[in-house]
Amino acid sequence: MHPNTPQYAERLTAPRAWWALVAIVGLTSGLIVMPLGLLAMLIGLVVGAAAGAAGLSTYGSAQIRVVGDALIAGDARIPLSALGAAEPLDAEEAVAWRSHKADPRAFMLLRSYIPTALRVEVTDPADPTPYLYLSTRDPERLAAALSPVREG
Repeated sequence: MHPNTPQYAERLTAPRAWWALVAIVGLTSGLIVMPLGLLAMLIGLVVGAAAGAAGLSTYGSAQIRVVGDALIAGDARIPLSALGAAEPLDAEEAVAWRSHKADPRAFMLLRSYIPTALRVEVTDPADPTPYLYLSTRDPERLAAALSPVREG
C-alpha cells in the first residue's frame, strides 16, 4: 500500500435533516429585511441561506484519517507512535465519556449527532493529553485501522 493512501477515512458530515435549518435561516433572514422591500427580502433570503449552508458545511467537514504513520483528526495530526489502546464506545459509553467521565485535558473531536465514538489513550509522556475522543460512525473499523499500523 502506498504510504499516502489512507488506511481509514471518514468525514463527519451533518445529518441531512439539518439542511432544513439552512432553509429556515434563509427564510428568517428574508423576513427580517422584508420591511425594506421585495428586493431586500430576496437578497436577505439568498444571503441567509448561503451563510447557513457555509456554516453547516464547515461544521460537517471534519475528517478522521489514518495515513502512513499518523492519525489525522480534524486539524490535529498525531503520530501513531504516541497512541496506546483504542476503545470503541457504544452510544451509552460515548455519552458518559463526553460528559461526567470526560477529562478537560482530552482532545475531543466531538459531533453530538454521531452516537458512537473511539477513545484512544495517548502514551507520549511529554504530552499532557490523556486520551483522544473521536466521534465516529464505525469505531471498530477505526480501532482496527490503528492497531496494525501502530504494531507494524
